[in-house]
Amino acid sequence: MLSISHQIETRIRMALKKIIAESESSVTSSISGFLLDPQLVPATKPEFGDFQVNCALALAKPMRRPPREIALAVKEQLANDDQFLELCELPQIAGPGFINITLRSQCLISEFQARLKDARLGVPLVDSDKTLKDNLRVVVDFSSPNIAKEMHVGHLRSTIIGDCLARVLEFRGYSVSRLNHVGDWGTQFGMLITHLKKVAPSALETPDAVDLGNLVTFYREAKHRFDTDKAFQEDSRQEVVKLQMGDEISLQAWSLLCTQSRKEFQSIYDRLDIRLHERGESFYNPYLQEVVEDLDNHGLLVVDDGAKCVFLEGLIGKDGKPLPVIVQKRDGGFNYSTTDLAAIRFRFQPIPKGDGACRVIYVTDVGQSNHFAGVFQVAKRAGWIPSNRSVEHVPFGLVQGEDGKKLKTRSGDTVRLRDLLDEAVERAEQDLCRRLKVEGRNEDAAFISKVSSTVGLAAVKYADLSQNRITNYQFSFDRMLSLQGNTAPYLLYALVRISGIYRKGGKCRMTSEDLKFSEPQEWTLLRELLKFDQVVVLVEKELLPNRLCNYLFELSQIFNRFYDQVPVLKAEEHQRVSRLALCRLTADTLRLGMSLLGIPTLERM
Repeated sequence: MLSISHQIETRIRMALKKIIAESESSVTSSISGFLLDPQLVPATKPEFGDFQVNCALALAKPMRRPPREIALAVKEQLANDDQFLELCELPQIAGPGFINITLRSQCLISEFQARLKDARLGVPLVDSDKTLKDNLRVVVDFSSPNIAKEMHVGHLRSTIIGDCLARVLEFRGYSVSRLNHVGDWGTQFGMLITHLKKVAPSALETPDAVDLGNLVTFYREAKHRFDTDKAFQEDSRQEVVKLQMGDEISLQAWSLLCTQSRKEFQSIYDRLDIRLHERGESFYNPYLQEVVEDLDNHGLLVVDDGAKCVFLEGLIGKDGKPLPVIVQKRDGGFNYSTTDLAAIRFRFQPIPKGDGACRVIYVTDVGQSNHFAGVFQVAKRAGWIPSNRSVEHVPFGLVQGEDGKKLKTRSGDTVRLRDLLDEAVERAEQDLCRRLKVEGRNEDAAFISKVSSTVGLAAVKYADLSQNRITNYQFSFDRMLSLQGNTAPYLLYALVRISGIYRKGGKCRMTSEDLKFSEPQEWTLLRELLKFDQVVVLVEKELLPNRLCNYLFELSQIFNRFYDQVPVLKAEEHQRVSRLALCRLTADTLRLGMSLLGIPTLERM
């Protein structure tokens, strides 16, 4: 109901201006700089109407009048505003000065009718917002696995949350760069390249002649040799220097390792329907020295114990001294902070020198919050982030087992993401086959494969996205695959049910005159459907996917109560048309909402 709420807000602002203009001059003067925000919010309970206006309480002190008196004055102004009364019933005053607003039934029906014809279901494109004065380029940095290490459950949240946020921003009309900042540079590669040269030297001449197979095993072997063999350690350190200097053979070995890892990563991304553009740490290597020089030019660099640092403001270590961000080590080498500074500098630089972004979003675990707080502060003090642009860290908690501890295999290893997805699909298939047997249904292998894969992967995604990302959450296959509760199978089943109802009802011709609602269950469902645009915009601002999940779950519950209590297909013709329209818009809303979560839907299950 964004369009309606904006219209109501405009009318209330005009009413407030008239009330203030009629006040004593001294009072008017004291409020001259006061933001006249109506504080229009959705009503907290159905009995309070559709919206609640809370500005009277905030204006009581500067206007030197009781808040209820101010609220009554606002009501009086709105009672004489024909444009307001076209949308709303006469406002009601509650408590000390709350103003409750109820939309007229015809206003709701007109908005509902517009949604039926709108593929975007009322969600506006951001470039239609006349207040937007900057570009629409956004960078979302997410997933970010390390080369030669297999993706594990720890990468699950970054990948799924980042993809959802990118989908929402794209739907709103932003030009989104989905960047995969993979760990493809640094000291670990000296170790890996040295090991590769020793165990598979033929790969350096004929890359297709060797398959590295399990890269995790390869990494562990290299790490073991590095930890136990001093000669191997020295060779690895020399290899790092060769790589940074652009040695041809070292670069070829590095490229081979990266290529093999990308194949593994891409198989996971394809399975989860994740789109990413890889731009690893190596991309920023040519810009690292520029970062140091630019910080020095801004007078921010301090040499401390041979290392070049920027000391942070307001962040104090245990020793009582400001914490440093090291940008160049005493041996002249660079680190993660240097690379992240180079990345943030590049992302805000104007095109073609950089990405020209208006907003940069980092989706990483909460353990990196302090790191990014330091990097962001340094970048701002260096002037790399323009005042009209923003950089945000989107932190998330751990994935835990049902025992509340970090999710691990029985042997104590980190759970591989591939294995977790396999098990989700296998369990979904077992549940499906049991249900088909109970229902006496015979379905072919293609149906079983499609449904179990869709449900299994959807369950994993939704279980993650439906949690407040800031907190840890406990991973449970039984909960996430349940047909009851706030789960993907529940939403998928609700959509399948609704689609079936609408198919049976046939296509109905309808006009605004055809749509008539009389039952409270109908109005409750209609009002919930009209909240979709507000929810999407809220996710865009707050970057909390669980807001959308909670909305879709609530919508499904409201629909199920409506369908259980009000006849649809057996209703009289004029009622059937209106109720089928509710079914159709509910299905469209669930389908679009789930697509923004990155979850495909089914026609049958």
